[in-house]
Amino acid sequence: MTLPQNRRYAVVGTGSRAGMYVDALTTTYADVGTLVAWCDTNPTRMAYYDGVVTAAGGTAPPHYGPDDFGRLLEEQRPDVVVVTSPDATHHRYAAAALEAGCDVVVEKPLTTSLEPAKTIVEAIEGSSGDLVVTFNYRYSPRNSEVRRLIASGAIGKVTSIHFEWALDTVHGADYFRRWHREKAISGGLLVHKSSHHFDLVNWWLADVPEVVTAAGGLRFYGDKNAAERGLTDRPARSAGSPGLSSDPFALDLAADEKLRALYLDAEADDGYIRDQDVFSPGITIEDNMGLLVTYRSGAILTYSLNAHAPWEGYRVSINGTEGRLELDVVERSFVEGPNGVVGRPAVDPSVNPDDPSFGGTTNPRPAGERILLQRHWEPAQEIPIPEGEGAHGGGDNHLLDDIFRPTGTPDPLDRRAGYRDGLRSVAVGIAANRSLETGLPVNITEFGLPLDR
Repeated sequence: MTLPQNRRYAVVGTGSRAGMYVDALTTTYADVGTLVAWCDTNPTRMAYYDGVVTAAGGTAPPHYGPDDFGRLLEEQRPDVVVVTSPDATHHRYAAAALEAGCDVVVEKPLTTSLEPAKTIVEAIEGSSGDLVVTFNYRYSPRNSEVRRLIASGAIGKVTSIHFEWALDTVHGADYFRRWHREKAISGGLLVHKSSHHFDLVNWWLADVPEVVTAAGGLRFYGDKNAAERGLTDRPARSAGSPGLSSDPFALDLAADEKLRALYLDAEADDGYIRDQDVFSPGITIEDNMGLLVTYRSGAILTYSLNAHAPWEGYRVSINGTEGRLELDVVERSFVEGPNGVVGRPAVDPSVNPDDPSFGGTTNPRPAGERILLQRHWEPAQEIPIPEGEGAHGGGDNHLLDDIFRPTGTPDPLDRRAGYRDGLRSVAVGIAANRSLETGLPVNITEFGLPLDR
């Protein structure tokens, strides 16, 4: 559908992720939307985004605290509420906005546990508003191409998928510094991060997950694992640490203008510490996880996530009755140490580990992406991937177009994700967490959620 011009947008949660939407509405999409309110616990973070809006020639929106969200809806009457607050709070704002007749844009995951999911379902079923979950990986050209190939019947009926995701010690470690380290807030990586991946599989297959069995634990990060490896006497956080410049797991908030403004300068307001040590106590999420998921069609998914890998990317193998698809993505092939590239002389810190010549004549794991299609009794063929610009393989830009400037033209790939898509993805993570607790398979169909496509 084509939306009316100059819609009014309120943003709940003004941390880093809000930046994508704020930047969009103050630049590329300023002609179709206006920011009319912030809602956050932290006035310093809201003030930071005030500066973004005024620098673009706009008027700084009024500030509201979490307890004033109802007043925000009454006074500002937003058409759309963008929810980028901590995951466990998504349902509170989404449900209230829907009950007020607003449309809602929710960062993944939709929510973190079963009862909040039911709260959102109840709200949307009685609302005139719509809800979109921002699964930007759907819009990445490589992932869209996999969807197209499966839908075209290139490998017949899908029978199984193996999906391996590697988070490196830059990206993966960061979940263990911030609020995501607490499962009560984030749902753990099986909800917060893996909901992206479960959504991809659900969407690729156009299918509904039914039974989940999970295993996993905290094997690398945390104080107990650090002590086993002799990593003791570490500071509780990076700021002020004497080893800040030499610790590969430290985060220098002061060195990044945006991180300093949003977090270091904002600590006095609410006490939130953004740079906790990844080897400190208090971590309640897992860093190694594996799942077995069965689908309504009979297809099975084997899934793994590792949050301390030396490279970042993912590998997917999809088997069908007529052949096989393979998707390999290397987003970062190597992580540099604090004094240059580990394993090489530090005299050349400009070495790019994704350069094909890194490590000698060739880099055996250069950054890049590849799709291979191999039908039975035929040689493999590499499938061209359309080029994408911007973050997440170009997915963010396409997603923003779909949110702020929809054309009304039907999408043959069905990339726009609604609340049922959000429910299907998070249901796998919720079931996986329950399986971790009990050691037993969990039947998603017993959750009572509307999961049908």
